[in-house]
Amino acid sequence: MSDVPGLFTREFIADPYPAYAYLREHAPVHRTTLPSGVEAWLVTRYADARQALADQRLSKNPRHSEQAWKQGKVGVPGEQRSGIGAHLLNLDPPDHTRLRRLVSKAFTPRRAEEFRPRVQELTDRLIDGFAAAGEADLIHDFAFPLPIYAVCDLLGVPAEDQEDFRTWAGMMIRHGAGPRGGVARAVRHMQGYLKDLIHRKRGDLGDDLISGLIRASDHGEHLTEDEAAAMAFILLFAGFETTVNLIGNGLLTLLTHPDARAVLQREPDLRVAAAIEELLRYDGPVELATWRFTTCDTPIGGAVIPAGEPVLVVLASADRDPRRFADPDTLDLARSDNPHLAFGHGVHYCIGAPLARLEGQIAVTTLLRRLPDLGLAEPAGELRWRGGLIMRGLQRLPVRFTPTPGADA
Repeated sequence: MSDVPGLFTREFIADPYPAYAYLREHAPVHRTTLPSGVEAWLVTRYADARQALADQRLSKNPRHSEQAWKQGKVGVPGEQRSGIGAHLLNLDPPDHTRLRRLVSKAFTPRRAEEFRPRVQELTDRLIDGFAAAGEADLIHDFAFPLPIYAVCDLLGVPAEDQEDFRTWAGMMIRHGAGPRGGVARAVRHMQGYLKDLIHRKRGDLGDDLISGLIRASDHGEHLTEDEAAAMAFILLFAGFETTVNLIGNGLLTLLTHPDARAVLQREPDLRVAAAIEELLRYDGPVELATWRFTTCDTPIGGAVIPAGEPVLVVLASADRDPRRFADPDTLDLARSDNPHLAFGHGVHYCIGAPLARLEGQIAVTTLLRRLPDLGLAEPAGELRWRGGLIMRGLQRLPVRFTPTPGADA
């Protein structure tokens, strides 16, 4: 189809929504060549996306696309060589069901709420670090470290080791759009560290998630050491960049929509829950859902996708589909009918969604309260976006504000 707008160009990365609008209207299930050379199908309409996310004929196991898997072109870079491929993003029921059950109790809304004081403490500490300067990069100084430290606390990574995790996570974000070797190296570092940490924690179990995985393994849940390391890795990997982008994209949206921001600043406690949901829908942190593969010829949206083909559900397009959302390109922080797909749908619905929502709510409201005149230091159109396939996030978010003392009175 020669009229299809250019996909995966620099212009597309900056603003993919016009291209997705075209695909929804003219090629809602579209086969394309990805930057990696892999041929994959893009599903762009809301109803089709929701169907595909829950369709058991679409497997999460990347070995259904054997050649691309062996070449490291699907899934998380480096995982097939590091022994941590047996994680939630690559498994189907019943293995997925068994492993998800082991960690689900750590990610309930109640457990996330218990984590609120720690997230608030981390948020204020980070703002303290730049409040007196009058300027900051809200990605590097705020949105990036907050979920790293939070998920490290949740997993039980000792404080003295958390800077290593920040370094490895930074490698994964910086190299996400370029040579995958940097990501693979970070994966290997994390995998080696997590296996060592599991060994160390066996003699000193705590109330953290890794200790919980060890206890489950020791009580007959049949969790191998590799599975425990893979589980810890994917919770870290999936849990931090999603929240980085939720906070970063959300703050940029608010800074470029001053009327909506003013309403949120006037009534943060009343508005924040619905506001975060709308920010997730409007410019969410995950552009394409993680890889799926047809196990048989599968009809979706009027097309029949042959067996063994990669399928990418475009969440960013589905959440702007006018067939489901009124005025989808308009930001409405009071939107009540908002069943967005930013966290997915079906059995692979994001297990960390309650914690991500909590972190987003605290981060946004605390920042706007403490730095009320926060403003962009560069025109929004000049900001650069990272070019990774799955995630959508900014490289930098430079801001200026009136300097204030670091400690929150």
